[in-house]
Formats: sequence, structure tokens, C-alpha cells
Amino acid sequence: MLLKKLLFALLVKPLAFVIIGLHIRNRERLPKKGPAIIVANHNSHLDTLVLMSLFKLKLLPKVRPVAASDYFLNKGIYSWMACNLIDIIPLDRKLRGSIDEQFKPIYQALDNDEIIIIFPEGSRGKAERLSHFKKGIAVLAKQYPKVPITPVFLHGLGMCLPKGEGMFVPFICDVIVGEDMFLQGETKSFVAALEQEVQELAKDITSTPWV
Repeated sequence: MLLKKLLFALLVKPLAFVIIGLHIRNRERLPKKGPAIIVANHNSHLDTLVLMSLFKLKLLPKVRPVAASDYFLNKGIYSWMACNLIDIIPLDRKLRGSIDEQFKPIYQALDNDEIIIIFPEGSRGKAERLSHFKKGIAVLAKQYPKVPITPVFLHGLGMCLPKGEGMFVPFICDVIVGEDMFLQGETKSFVAALEQEVQELAKDITSTPWV
């Protein structure tokens, strides 16, 4: 975990707060301890790093993003970085069987009082566009009804480092943290409500159109 702390102290936090110059609203709403779940829109590889940078260094060992194992664990040095520097929770999207079996690493993380980061869209979308949330987040909410789910809206990071691009472009970026949510009613309606909440957070952004 020392390498993880060094990465964020020396590289990621300066990138987020000095070079990008993040504007953060309602930072106090972020979880102070686990178990907890953070959900956010997803447009860039920067999303994960920026979300993790919002936490104090002493809490970082407990903050772990969910990431597709078929993407991050078969690319040599990137696999090493994903495991040793970011400490991802690998999700095997090709695993056959029940969703509970697929989500087992996530359950273990929550049982270990960790703060997990998940992107309900499933993959990076086009910059400043929101795709529909998948049902996986509702499975977690049903399995852990007392664990708070904190919605977060990220703006501008898809312009800084868009999907498929390797060039970093300076851009005004915002992070807006919503209030904790818990499963209410049917899982399908909960997913819709969570997606709507992220859309509502996006309305506070006026500098760039958002769909």
C-alpha cells in the first residue's frame, strides 16, 4: 500500500488539484469509512484516479475501484499497475454462472469495510454523454441494503483524456457529490432513480452541454 500512497501523493493529487484544478462541490458528503459504495458516470481513465484522489492518503488503502479483469489484467505493466498501484477489484465479465459468483470479489471488499468505486454504465462512454446504468448496482444495493451509495457526477474529464486518446488536454473539470442513497422499492426503479440523481447533479454544470 506504500506504493499506492506514493503514487497519489506525488503524481495523482498534484495532477488533479494543480494541473487540472478540480472544482469540487459537497466533498464532505464522501464516505469517511467503509463499507460504502461510490457510483459515478464514466468517460475517461482519469475518472478513477480523480475519485480516489479526493480521499486522504490514510484512507486510500480502503478505497478500491471495480474494474474489468479481462481489460486490466492481461496487459503486462498495466496489469502490475492495476494490482499494485491502484489495487483494483477485478470483475470477470466473462465468468459463467450466477451474478453472485461474478460479484464475489466485490462482496469480499464490502465485507472488509472497504469503499468501492463502481461505474454503473459499465464502460467509458462518449465525452459528456451519459449511458443508461446497468442493473449490477441494484444487485449490490439489495445484497447490502444498509451500505450507503454515494452518487457522484464528473464533468470535463472526458475532454481531458477522451476514450481512445493518449494525449492529455487541459480542461475545466468539476466533481459534484450527491447525498447517500439506499435501496427503496424495486431494483429496476432504484437503478432509474440513481441514474436520475446523477443527471440532476449534472444540471449544476453550465459550462458544457450535457446529455
